[in-house]
Amino acid sequence: MPRKRLIVLFLVCALRGFAEDVNLPGSAGGHISGTVVDGNDAIVPGATVLLRCQSPCKEESTSAGDTGAFEFSNLSLGTPYEIGVSANGFKDWTSAPIVLTPEQKMFFLTDVRIETSEVTESVTVHASRAQIATEQVRLEEQQRILGVIPNFYVVYDSKNAVPLSPKLKFELAARVAVDPVTIAGVGFLAGIQQAGGTPSYAGGAKGYGQRFGADAAGGLSDILIGGAILPSLLHQDPRYFYQGTGTTSSRLKHALSSPFIGRGDNGQPQINFSSLGGDLASSALAETYHPGSNRGPGLVFGNFAIGTGERIVSAVLQEFVLRKLTPSAKK
Repeated sequence: MPRKRLIVLFLVCALRGFAEDVNLPGSAGGHISGTVVDGNDAIVPGATVLLRCQSPCKEESTSAGDTGAFEFSNLSLGTPYEIGVSANGFKDWTSAPIVLTPEQKMFFLTDVRIETSEVTESVTVHASRAQIATEQVRLEEQQRILGVIPNFYVVYDSKNAVPLSPKLKFELAARVAVDPVTIAGVGFLAGIQQAGGTPSYAGGAKGYGQRFGADAAGGLSDILIGGAILPSLLHQDPRYFYQGTGTTSSRLKHALSSPFIGRGDNGQPQINFSSLGGDLASSALAETYHPGSNRGPGLVFGNFAIGTGERIVSAVLQEFVLRKLTPSAKK
């Protein structure tokens, strides 16, 4: 129970106790109160609360308020009472017998905890779209191929996906860029390029450092521009939306078209200017740090075509292979 509610409750109890001690009018009756919560200690407003007792005593009923609180007042002393609570989706709850005495006229139930009626794998979330999107991104950030390689930009529950805010788009891009596995991948690629002598940097440790820096800059610009800046400006979603059902040909068509046809924040298909623009901008920016022999329009558009081809291959693997290798997605 929140601290402020406890303070208010203690003050109410103290004032009522004072009223009874000085025999104020109306203080002779007893009181039973409590707060209805679920198994996770979340309040359950609107629950039906029934006060039961034997004849000639009359039963009473009320509803838990917005804070889950309820109260019965002007109760007889020495009469056994029971509190019953019911709510849709929850098991009925009944208290032990309660007998009010002159020494304890006020009784506060501290264990009114009702459990869900059945175990289910679905959860009804009462939250804003922003809160749901944030939670979905947190789940996506746990997706790793073989439990290691980041697989954050894939939505496996496409039907219930919520559009990302610009803040979440930048957070997701940053999360991928600084992931240790991403950095290790840049180092591995730089090593392969070092062995092949491309781009035309120097040899030795200096050349490896130059290649590592160039690959890091290229990857960062691609993720930042194609995964955050353009999607925010154009109101597009930078993630791949897994289809998973339908014929093999329809799934293949969905994967092959994903670099060219994306999803807008409005949920409608759109030309994927974010993905295409990110690849093209990253290739163009490479002109500023690649050696002179590795520059020119031909190389810019060549690298752009390679980047787009990599996205196509990645999408096909996502649709038919990688979900099986991503433990959290299989759940």
